[in-house]
Amino acid sequence: MEELIIIPAIFIGLPWIVLHYITKWKTAATITTDDEALLEELYQLAKRLDERMDTVERLVASDNPDFEPARIRHDKAIDNVPLRELEELLAEKKGDRA
Repeated sequence: MEELIIIPAIFIGLPWIVLHYITKWKTAATITTDDEALLEELYQLAKRLDERMDTVERLVASDNPDFEPARIRHDKAIDNVPLRELEELLAEKKGDRA
């Protein structure tokens, strides 16, 4: 009697569970176009906020000579390396779509 339960569980139940969760994993791992648009919008917002922070810090530094934030003292090109890398990735992605 136990064989009647074990054999279907091994040959039907186990593959069904494995395939079910593989399907769930594949559908959950994808990013939608809405998600991509939201990420692009958030990136543009972060870029604008970074530029505004640079402007505010420059204004405060020009009014107060004792104010020297690390963002102004260091080379700005080094500060923006991650932004350039992200811009290059976005340009490649847009080039792939065209």
